[in-house]
Amino acid sequence: MASAYPSPPVNHITRSFTELAATVRDTGLLRRAPLFYALYGVALTLALGGVVTGFVLLGDSWFQLLIAAALGLVLTQVAFLGHEASHRAVLSTGPANDRLGRALSTVVVGISHQWWMTKHTRHHANPNKRGADPDIDKDTISFVEEDAAQARGVIRWITRRQGWLFFPLLTLEGLNLHYRSIVSLITQGSRRQRWTELPAIALHFGLYLIPVFAYLPLGMAFAFVGVQMAVFGVYMGASFAPNHKGMALVPADARLDFLSKQVLTSRNIRGGWTMNILMGGLNYQIEHHLFPNMARPHLAHARAIVREHCRSIDMPYTETSLLESYSIVIAYLNRVGLAARDPFDCPERVAMGR
Repeated sequence: MASAYPSPPVNHITRSFTELAATVRDTGLLRRAPLFYALYGVALTLALGGVVTGFVLLGDSWFQLLIAAALGLVLTQVAFLGHEASHRAVLSTGPANDRLGRALSTVVVGISHQWWMTKHTRHHANPNKRGADPDIDKDTISFVEEDAAQARGVIRWITRRQGWLFFPLLTLEGLNLHYRSIVSLITQGSRRQRWTELPAIALHFGLYLIPVFAYLPLGMAFAFVGVQMAVFGVYMGASFAPNHKGMALVPADARLDFLSKQVLTSRNIRGGWTMNILMGGLNYQIEHHLFPNMARPHLAHARAIVREHCRSIDMPYTETSLLESYSIVIAYLNRVGLAARDPFDCPERVAMGR
């Protein structure tokens, strides 16, 4: 007997993602990669040990600023590993990944794991969606024209030139990440999270700042911290910015299927294994968003499957070089920043950025 109710319409894009996910799973790309992460962890431990050894051997020398830069690079790589652990891509169980991610984020990097997880989970759920993705919320940089138009004072001057100022401003992003994560932990974290993470972050800064200020002259110590924070901020920002900035923005009231909202708002970066290590797997942003718990070594293989799948359903799949992505980001931010211009400005003067 036929049903009295009509069958719901079939969402072919949703069904196609189900087929894609089954292919990826059946290919074995969701399995863990313990050997890779073991070697990666050893390499980071040796690199951090090398930085500490260099710091001790150099003593009172301005060559310490090279050590500071190296420390910024190593801590960013540790943050990448913490990011993967937070997605439960490193170890075999969720709780073990959570413990690893929290330890790396708080003790080694000095950033609240709770803050990062809350912010990053919201981003993954709704990338580039207005009012839902915290990564495009109004800050010193405006990512949507409405925010740029509301800028005032010094921020307005920055916003009008924000594309060109983006990378210089990233030198302050390290301080911003530490500050925002700690403030968020204090004001929004649970009692348990505060008691767990604040001492761990304090331990990080104690292990870092006490030796620096105890063994280096005061001016050199401040320079050391400044260089380390600048390198950390630029490296972090330069690795995360190419992924979504300048891609499609999703209206606040739009409803997209999972495959469309992840693929159409994300951008991959070409470069193979070199880029995979340099960017901590973020170069395969499309695959990372579709399968966030996929281990880094499998992302390149998943790319071939996902790209062919997108071609078969006529869905755009964006992939550029790193330099091209930076050019796109700068042009996009400058275009958004035009909303902050004075309506009585001379158009020629605005076009020349003066």
